[in-house]
Amino acid sequence: MPFDSLSAFLDALRKKGELQVIDAAVDPKLEIAEITDRVVKAGGPALLFTNVHGSQFPVVTNVFGTQARTAMAFDAANLNEVADRLRKLFDISALMPSEDTKSILPFGGALKSLGSLAPLANAIPQTVNSGSCQDVVIENPDLSKLPVLTTWPLDGGPFITLPLVVTRDPRNRRLNIGMYRMQVYNERETGMHWQRHKQGRAHADAWGDKIPVAVAIGADPTITYAATAPLPPIVDEYAFAGLLRGKPVKLVRCKTVDLKVPADAEFVLEGYVDNTDLRTEGPFGDHTGVYSLADLYPTFHVQCITHRKNPVYAATLVGKPPMEDAWLGKATERIFLPLLQMVLPEVVDMNLPVEGGFHNLAIVSIKKKYPGHAKKVMNALWGLGHMMMLTRTLVIVDADIDVQDVRSVAWFTLNNLSPEKDVVMMPGPVDDLDHGSYSVAYGTKIGIDATRKTAAEGYTREWPPDIDMDTTTRRLVNERWKEYGIDLSEKSVHSDNWSGQGLDALEKLLKQ
Repeated sequence: MPFDSLSAFLDALRKKGELQVIDAAVDPKLEIAEITDRVVKAGGPALLFTNVHGSQFPVVTNVFGTQARTAMAFDAANLNEVADRLRKLFDISALMPSEDTKSILPFGGALKSLGSLAPLANAIPQTVNSGSCQDVVIENPDLSKLPVLTTWPLDGGPFITLPLVVTRDPRNRRLNIGMYRMQVYNERETGMHWQRHKQGRAHADAWGDKIPVAVAIGADPTITYAATAPLPPIVDEYAFAGLLRGKPVKLVRCKTVDLKVPADAEFVLEGYVDNTDLRTEGPFGDHTGVYSLADLYPTFHVQCITHRKNPVYAATLVGKPPMEDAWLGKATERIFLPLLQMVLPEVVDMNLPVEGGFHNLAIVSIKKKYPGHAKKVMNALWGLGHMMMLTRTLVIVDADIDVQDVRSVAWFTLNNLSPEKDVVMMPGPVDDLDHGSYSVAYGTKIGIDATRKTAAEGYTREWPPDIDMDTTTRRLVNERWKEYGIDLSEKSVHSDNWSGQGLDALEKLLKQ
């Protein structure tokens, strides 16, 4: 069953042995971050710190720190299962609706049948009269009472790192939930780090000087994920979360602003962002593995805080990968693949490697059908708005290449690449955090066509066939493997990357 709150999810994690409770006294300044960093990189459990200096509230970190926990957040066995739910809902083979169906999904695909309408009901959020997020109402708020973490030594101060920032477009009243870090300046003011490409920033520009804002901290994990997802502006994050978890999201109206927040959130900050009150925000140790430098951002003024009776403060740590956000990024990779295939049905699979920070490298395999097809896909991906437009490097390979096997992709790409014809340099917008570009938010992206080339593309030679053993011989060796007496267990080979790859390959062969 889907989880209605972060607390319910933590209870489930505890029962599965996926939550470590730490009762020792800890400091929210750097100490919790250092503990979390070690545990994340070891693939360890979620961490609940119950004795935090300076605050009565416990802190939880590393909730999404493994694939198993991230999948569990969606009530699934793995992330591919979550994507399969969308495949069943959307007819990804049809780019236009059938004649007998008038219901069009926001992503442009058609419903398979009228039976598909039932799950869509989960996308309609339910507004309720009261919620546990308002068990306690504080009209004279003091942010210093929250255990906000300082995560790295050169950070400009403590940062709220897992906020669900709720805004509304004043023109059409559409809600947006984004995740923008918030540096705490004092008891009632924080920064609001919404970058120029973000929808929250677009809402702010539409409002003018003063923007009503609510910030939920610690919500149902599906809603938390939805706030990070690269959704187009027409798609409501609450609706998307409802689809993913198979149950409508319950919302409650804020006390002081005309916005709706998750009814069972742990904390809610209500107030406004002042576009005329710009302050220095940062530096901040970011997911790029370096500090994003200080810059001017508008100020969020907190007017009211509400919370559950016994709330848990949710935080995340970002920095050199792998970090907790690695699995949120992998969730996006899997969940958005079927949606991407609705627009580009030639796409077979994609990989957003953790080392690329999810916007620095995307590896995509396609069913190549005509000359220049790979370049067409590059341009289409860069044109997909928030989803792929900031991707610094695109590598396009043929359908038979396993994009999840990065070693095979590297070998295939380096063998197939002719730089003078196969590399595309595309100027355009880049991520604000992309310190490699020579100017902020504008730079050059690179596309690499690593597909096999044809005469129609100007390849004047014969393309060489790949080396591969015939099926009969492979099957023979598989059947007789035990007779050879060769031990390729992990104990008998060096545990370097090559042996690990070899063992994986052997296991695949023996299953054929």
